[in-house]
Amino acid sequence: MGQQHRRVATAAVLLALLPAGLAGCGSGGDGGSAAAPTGRAPAEEAAAKSRERVQAYLDALAARDAAAGRSQLCAPMQATFDAAATGPNGDFADHFTVPQATITDVRTGPRGQEVSASITVAAGSRKATRSLLFTVTRTGADWCIAGEAPAGNSAQPAVTP
Repeated sequence: MGQQHRRVATAAVLLALLPAGLAGCGSGGDGGSAAAPTGRAPAEEAAAKSRERVQAYLDALAARDAAAGRSQLCAPMQATFDAAATGPNGDFADHFTVPQATITDVRTGPRGQEVSASITVAAGSRKATRSLLFTVTRTGADWCIAGEAPAGNSAQPAVTP
């Protein structure tokens, strides 16, 4: 019976120490947290940061603040922005106003987060509402707008047959 007691005692000690031993493993702790520093899941963090960047761009557009709009863009887009943004058909052209701009959808796309927006542009007494699709990516620890194109996703998920 002495050997069986040793086995039971050894098993009990191992079971008692197992949770403490496993506490240093896995994705928890300081070195490998699965959650972003904000405490949100990575997908949730990506959607929130992408929405923030595009909203800041839309706010700059409504305020006619080209410098604030430029600061939301990734570095490769800034040269194109500088050349076209305040031109005759640019987002920040003097004769355009933006009375309304709304984010309609945020989803993961093939090149990053896709943020759809509906923007009403006015030139004099004429108004037009257009959909834009912004692609937002992560660059290091920050997020920036990497693309802007006419179009956009509907607020409803795409239906596949």
